[in-house]
Amino acid sequence: MGARRAARRGTTRQYPRSARLNRLLREVLAEELELIDDERLELLTVTSVEVEADLRHALVYYDSLDGEEGDDVALEALAESRIRLKSAIGRQTRLKRVPELAFKPDPAVREGSKIEAILAEIGAIADDVPVPDQDNPEATPPPFTPTEDA
Repeated sequence: MGARRAARRGTTRQYPRSARLNRLLREVLAEELELIDDERLELLTVTSVEVEADLRHALVYYDSLDGEEGDDVALEALAESRIRLKSAIGRQTRLKRVPELAFKPDPAVREGSKIEAILAEIGAIADDVPVPDQDNPEATPPPFTPTEDA
C-alpha cells in the first residue's frame, strides 16, 4: 500500500530515512563549521553522522589534519560550538527535535592512514624490482624465461 502511494506521488526513496537524515546533518554541520571563526576548527572535516532512531542523540565523526595530536583541541572547540551547531540544525531542518551532539574522531580515517603507511613501507621495499617503462619500450627488461631446472 505504501509503495503504491509513493509511486503515485513520484517520491520513491532509494535509501532509508535514517541515511538521508545522517547525510543532511553532515552537510548542515560541515557548512556551519566553515562559518565559525575558530582557528582550532579550520583543519576539521565532518566525515559522517549517525543519528539514533528516536532523534535524541547524534554521533558526529570528524577528522583533522592535526591527527591524533589535535583531538583534544578539536573536541574542546566542538564542545564550545555545540549550541551554535544545534541551532543551525534547528534552523535548516524540519525535525521534530534537534539531537544532542556528541563528537568522536573517525576511526576509519585513522585506520586508513595506518594502512597507507604500511603500504608505503612495503612499496619502498618493492622499489628494487625493475618496472617496465611504458614511455620508453627500449628500457623494458627482457621477458622472464623459465629455466629447465625449475
